[in-house]
Order: sequence, then C-alpha cells, then structure tokens
Amino acid sequence: MAKKRDRIVNTQPFITDDASVASSRKRSKVPKTHQQQEKLIEAGISSKIMKVALAQQKEIADEENAESNPSGAVFAAAAAKTAEEEQRILAEDETDDIDAFDGKFEDDSYHQEEINEDDEKLFESFFVKDAPRQRTLADIIIKKIKDNDANLAEEERPDPELDPKVTKLYKGVAKIMSEYTIGKMPKAFVLITKMERWEDVLYLTEPEKWSPNAMYQATRIFAHHLKNSQIQRFYSYVLLPRVREDIRKNKRLHFALYQALKKSLYKPSAFNKGILFPLCKSGTCSLREAVIIGSILEKCSIPMLHSCVALLNLAEMEYCGTTSYFIKTLLEKKYCMPYRVLDALVAHFMRFVDEIRVMPVIWHQSLLTFVQRYKYELLKEDKEHFQTLLKRQRHHLVTPEILRELQGSRNRGEKEDDPMLTNYILFYISSLELLLIVWLFPSDICYVISLTATHLQLQLSTTQSKKTGLTFQRCQWKRTDSFHCVWFWKKERQL
Repeated sequence: MAKKRDRIVNTQPFITDDASVASSRKRSKVPKTHQQQEKLIEAGISSKIMKVALAQQKEIADEENAESNPSGAVFAAAAAKTAEEEQRILAEDETDDIDAFDGKFEDDSYHQEEINEDDEKLFESFFVKDAPRQRTLADIIIKKIKDNDANLAEEERPDPELDPKVTKLYKGVAKIMSEYTIGKMPKAFVLITKMERWEDVLYLTEPEKWSPNAMYQATRIFAHHLKNSQIQRFYSYVLLPRVREDIRKNKRLHFALYQALKKSLYKPSAFNKGILFPLCKSGTCSLREAVIIGSILEKCSIPMLHSCVALLNLAEMEYCGTTSYFIKTLLEKKYCMPYRVLDALVAHFMRFVDEIRVMPVIWHQSLLTFVQRYKYELLKEDKEHFQTLLKRQRHHLVTPEILRELQGSRNRGEKEDDPMLTNYILFYISSLELLLIVWLFPSDICYVISLTATHLQLQLSTTQSKKTGLTFQRCQWKRTDSFHCVWFWKKERQL
C-alpha cells in the first residue's frame, strides 16, 4: 500500500511566498519580478478567505462527528434543512414583509404626526351626534347566531354550528394568531379563503385578539385570494375596527397595521368600500385617523377611475370635517376627471354658503387645491358662485389665493389665447436703436403702450447656422429719421 504524502502547511497564509508552495517540478519559465516580491492581500479578500476557511473547518468537523456518531448526523441534516427553509420564507417578500418586526418605528411621520388640540375640537363640532358604534365581524356573527337560536342569547360569545373538529381546530389557530410574530402562517388559516362559510370560521379565530403582525399576514393572504365583495367585508369588519382601536388607545398606529392598510390597496375598489367610505360615513373619524390613513392615499398609487369614484362619493355623502382631508389628498394626484365629478365637487363646496359654523382650515385648503388644479374646467357660473361663497366663508390667508386663481383663468369650453398674443413686449428707444416689444395684460381689456418712430423700415434677412445648418429669419427695424413720438391705445381682448 502506497504511503500517504505529508501535507505542506503554510504558516503564513496571507503572504504569497513562492517557497511555501514549491513543488518537485522545476518551472519552465523564469518567474517575473512582481511574482517574487512579497505582497499583502487586501482586507476585503482576506475576510472572504477566512470565511471560506472557517466553513471548510466546520465541514471537516461535521464529517468527523458523523463518522463517530451516525445518529447525530441525521439530526444535524434536519436542522440545516429547517434553517434553509426559514431563510427561504424570510426572502420571499423582502420588500414589504415585516414578519421580523415586533415593535414600533419611533421616527415615522405617520406615528409622530402632531395634532393641534384646537383643530381636534373644531373637527369634533362636525361629528354626528349619537353615532352608532363601529360594527365588527363578531357583532355580525353573534347577532346571526342569536337570531337563529334564542336559547344562546345568554352566552356572550356563542360558537356557530360547525363540525366540532373544525371548531376545535380553529380555536387552536386563534391562540397561535394572538401570539404570532414571525414565520409561516398555519395552513388551516390559509384554507379559510376556500371555504363557503369563511366568515363563521374566521370568527372562531377571534380576529380582535390577533397580534399586529398576524393582522398584516391575514390581510396579505385575503387580499390575494378573496373576491372583491368578500375582501370588502374583511376590511370593513376586521381591519378597520382594529386600526381605529389601535389609534384611539396608543395615539399612533402600529407599523404592522400600517403595512396592512397599504397592502389593502391591492384592491382599490374594496379599499374604498371597506375602509374609506365606512370611516367617513361613521361620523366620528378623528383628525388623527384622517392624517394616518390619508398618508397611505398620498404615498400609494391609485388608479384614476377608482380615485374619481372615491371623490364622487365623498362629495355626495354627509360632511364630517375630515372628509375635506381625503378630498384634498385625492385632488393632489392631479388626475383628469370627468365633468360629473367636477360638478359634484362644486356642489359639495357650495353646500356651505349658508353654514354658520366656522369651517376648518383643511376645508379652505381643499377648495384652494380644487381651484388650482381644475380652474380651466369650471363654468363661468361656478366661478361666480365661488366668489359669493368666499364672501361668507373667508380665511385671511387662503381666500385671497383662491380669488387670484379664479380671476386670471379661462372658463370651461374656451380655447387658449393665440400664443403670439401672449408674448409680452416692452418699448425702449435710444439714440442708436429702437427695440419693439408688445405687452398684453391678462385681462379682458389690454392697454398697450407703444414708443416708436415716424419713419421705420422693416428689413428681413435669412441666416444659416454654421454648426447646425439650420436657417432662420432675422427681423430688424431700421430708423430712417431721428423724429419719434409716443401714443397709447386700448384694445378689446378676443377670448
């Protein structure tokens, strides 16, 4: 049997020395000068070498342990497989997956938004008195159960009529969801989206006790698998009550719940019908809630048609202070909207002509935004009505800006002015040359001041550019007499 050769160990692995790696064969070529010199390896490469070396040492140690203890190798392989599976799960949705998050970001704008107490009191004056409490999924299911069986009226939380095994299974899922922070969701929970009585089964998991991260994962799963009508009910009876409760208790919103709201915009129609409209119709939407949920509308992209539908419904529903905040946020997206939506917004603002209460600043700001974005699409009658409105509802800073926007704009259906008439020109005369510039004021009547000479000759010359090869005409006024005069005239502007 051949004798094993001894390994050559380099005592200084970070220095490339030819002597340490010498072989029995002689070099066929003379070594170059830079190969003979000692050269230190860069820090970045050395760290990679160390990582590879440690990995190799660990692999050798594992092989030796496997030879001495075969059963331990099986458990080590299983543990490695589990670790790989966890890494794959965490990398599935790295951009917006916040499974590993179990706290609150203290420096985010939607958490640290400062709300003025005076503004809050002003908004509370527009709340609906004796407004009903926000309904949850538990309220609906319990009412349905008690209507069908009067004997269960005494129980606080009766169970729906389902298979006992199913009831037991999902009560166990409820415990997992209340403590969930990171990892895979229970497979039984994912199957809820395929069940016919999914609301009854979801009720067994006690959504009001879910952890914030569990609420995010549930929203992500349901938004991708449920129909619009189904996910709308989930938003309205599960997600929205939980979000409002968290804001009311903590004066801020948990990051995972904020991410759940952003994920709910995956289906904009369901978001409008399940979150935005119920929140405004409740009559108790606070300024803090409007700021937090409005920031999602501001940051996320919403299709134009869904934004128009949202504006139309917000304009027609009963006013509740914070409605103006959502209207302003959607108007800032600068979508091209149909005339029906614009007319509905005009009627919405004109509703407050005879309003005795002091309107909040956000109402004036929303009107200013509307006029700035769509002043060219308003009728002449609408602008006159707005001027009447602003005489009764005034703000010392915002109202002058609104009036300025209304005065210098054309009306709906009118064409733009000829661009040749919009160039403003001055008149300047000196002893050497005469410059002619025309000035037009942005009003119906234009006053043009002209300084000119009695004898002028127009000279046109064609010039060709040496660099581009393009030709252009040059116009020059040449004075033939030193005498000049000044006069004024008034011109009716053609609109």
